[in-house]
Amino acid sequence: MKNISQQKNLMRKKNKKNKQYNINQRSFHFKDYLASNVRTKKLSAEHISEDRIYVLFFFFFCLIFIFSLKITLISVQETKSSLKNYSNSKFFSPLRRDIIDRNGILISRNILAYHAAVKPSLIKNKDRFILNVKLIFKDISSENLKKKLEKDKYFYLKKGLSEYEKKKLWALGEKGLIFESFQSRVYPQSNLYSHIIGQVDYENNGISGVEKFFDNDLRNSRFIDEPLRLSLDTNLQHIIKDELYKSLEIFKAKGAAGVLMNAKNGELLSLVSLPDYNINQRSKISDINFMNKITKGVFELGSVFKTFTIALALDEKEIQPDTLIKNIPKKINCSKFTISDIKEFPENLTVEEILIRSSNIGTLLIARKLGEDRIKSFLSKLNLLDTLDFQIDEVGTPLDFNWEKCKLETIAYGHGITTTPLQAATAYASLTNGGYLIKPTILKKNESVFNEKIISNETSKKLNKILRKVVTDEEGTASLADIDGYSVAGKTGTSKKYRNDKNLNTFISVFPSNNPKFVLLVMLDEPDAAPKLEYNYRGQKIKNIYRNEAGWNAAYVSGKIIKKIGPILAINSKEFNGKYVAKKSR
Repeated sequence: MKNISQQKNLMRKKNKKNKQYNINQRSFHFKDYLASNVRTKKLSAEHISEDRIYVLFFFFFCLIFIFSLKITLISVQETKSSLKNYSNSKFFSPLRRDIIDRNGILISRNILAYHAAVKPSLIKNKDRFILNVKLIFKDISSENLKKKLEKDKYFYLKKGLSEYEKKKLWALGEKGLIFESFQSRVYPQSNLYSHIIGQVDYENNGISGVEKFFDNDLRNSRFIDEPLRLSLDTNLQHIIKDELYKSLEIFKAKGAAGVLMNAKNGELLSLVSLPDYNINQRSKISDINFMNKITKGVFELGSVFKTFTIALALDEKEIQPDTLIKNIPKKINCSKFTISDIKEFPENLTVEEILIRSSNIGTLLIARKLGEDRIKSFLSKLNLLDTLDFQIDEVGTPLDFNWEKCKLETIAYGHGITTTPLQAATAYASLTNGGYLIKPTILKKNESVFNEKIISNETSKKLNKILRKVVTDEEGTASLADIDGYSVAGKTGTSKKYRNDKNLNTFISVFPSNNPKFVLLVMLDEPDAAPKLEYNYRGQKIKNIYRNEAGWNAAYVSGKIIKKIGPILAINSKEFNGKYVAKKSR
């Protein structure tokens, strides 16, 4: 029994020992598994994290690359488009040169502008689009716009948008609105030079005025940065236009015109014809009243022609200013016509009195002394019978006539012969500047060029003295043009229009009379008397004048103009500046 109990004890000890060993073994293996498993999971997590970073980096890199490529492509396309349409100011190259006045003031320039086009397929709500367009452009027909949208073809909504119109359309946010850029010719002075500058078409080709005459020169790329400088003066143009506008109101005239010329070299300093129009609008004008009356209008100017008859007779030594013409009849029958004076004159008048008082019959008698051939030749030399050579195409041609049936007699005092006001003003400049024939020009000159003598210096001086008396003498017809300090001389002309028997009144003045430098022609078309106007007539204030001759309106307006432009002309004069600087430096 004892042995059996001992064996059982030994077995219990052995089992206990094995049990402890097994426990230790399990513990060892368990710890080793956990450590290795933790390391594996840690390595796996780190690997996954790095892969995610690489993927995200690659993704963002691709996005950045795509956006960069897109931006580059857009920039290239915009640059190409800008170069093509001249929309980038850095690369803008105008198709035409600028036009400026004599003082550098801008008259005409090319700028970037837009046409509004429509792509119907991109317009989602066409009814709303029509309504919005109608609010901006009231003159556009809703029905026509609807028809164009239904055709689903690309069309122009409006060409030549103003900046205001472009902003209004752009604000609509319509994808179907396309703004096509082009070069537009703009005129900052608007109406001021409408009758001389002219216009261009949408292809930048000159179609009228200076723009057409100098088209090749203005499009010459070699001189694109050098503006075309005209002889016109914007300041003078404004003043003369304002006074002529006032004359339309005062005398209820249908139209008015004025031209100021340098008598020494033919430069036009101002050319105004009223009514005028805004050349930026490019609207078609068919009303003949809007024509350029100075260059295109062909008129019978009346008594201003008497000066030509007297000038020729003086130069031909047929008469002198104090030559007495005796027994002047009250009227003369010539063929089927009866010629008389508007008012009664003395029976005997000197040559200068005939011009001062503006006697038709007295001038007629002097013309008969000269004969047809000499008068015809003289008028031809003065460029009064043919189309004037001038730098725009809008130039009128004097009407043809036959030298028969009293033509010599009537032409002597300005009836039965037509010409343009510019031709008449140029002829006065040639007769009063010392007798040198000049040609009118719209371009600024650096110096005076005299190529031909039309009358002698002596004759020119005699004529100027007589024309001065037309303004200063009590019997003169142009007293209202006598402005202190400017020594104005000139001649009035009152004629009747054949179409309606209305007046066409003209006054051509030259100043200063002792050495004329400027010629100013003022013409009023169909004026009325102005009884409510208060005239300053020879130092007295008078009203209720119902006279409608040139001396009571055209001369009056000329005086107003000369009074205002005189100081400007003196300031711009080299002679004035020379004397002023010399005096100031003493």
